[in-house]
Amino acid sequence: MRLKDKSIIVTGAGGGIGEGIAKRLAAEGAQVIVNDIQEDLGHQVVASIRDAGGSASFFRADVTRSDDVRQLVAAAVQRHGRLDVMVNNAGWTHRNQPALDVSEDDFDRCYAINVKSIYLSTIHATPVFRSQGGGSFINIASTAGIRPRPGLTWYNGSKGAVITTSKSLAAELGGDNIRVNCINPVFNPDTGLSADFAGGPVDEERKARFRASIPLGRFSTALDVANAALYLASDEAAFISGVCIEVDGARCV
Repeated sequence: MRLKDKSIIVTGAGGGIGEGIAKRLAAEGAQVIVNDIQEDLGHQVVASIRDAGGSASFFRADVTRSDDVRQLVAAAVQRHGRLDVMVNNAGWTHRNQPALDVSEDDFDRCYAINVKSIYLSTIHATPVFRSQGGGSFINIASTAGIRPRPGLTWYNGSKGAVITTSKSLAAELGGDNIRVNCINPVFNPDTGLSADFAGGPVDEERKARFRASIPLGRFSTALDVANAALYLASDEAAFISGVCIEVDGARCV
């Protein structure tokens, strides 16, 4: 197994891409902490992983609150003896609409969940990684951060911030053997945020419009993103840091 006994936190893992990542990493031997603010969904993911023979437990934490993230990191150390990988997957978007129509509350929420969460995970997990001699952050950003679409301006900016911050952290923390990488998925119509991304119901017309912008002719799936996370979490990526992997069917070319 490629991740045997590695201790890994996956935030926002109660569904969608986060669920796919948690299940894929557990299938490769990781001890996964499934984090979400929705306890029922998180426990369902844990049960599914355990039913498949994997190791997982749930921890409720709001990734925009410092004390919650501190306790989340501490739980991994308490339960597994260490923390090897922090997958910052939790995310949110405002509805697809003109930039001037996005409310201040929606702007604040977008940056709190997408950007402040990276700050808090760095603040609380880095000391643990340093004490162990290394570790790995995997931040789920978006193709929106490098090739933005109209209507999602503030979301695009938040994901651009994640990408730049990840590269900067990779340069700053490399001396501590801490790797920091990004994954940039393209649109996935099966996530809970897809209607907001699309600006309305994800009907066949909207799907066709998005699909036409992807050269490989299909959308990303949770498994596509999870396979990229598996590589970055594994020892095979021991010398990979500061990179962003576009899981996008060449949309950003």
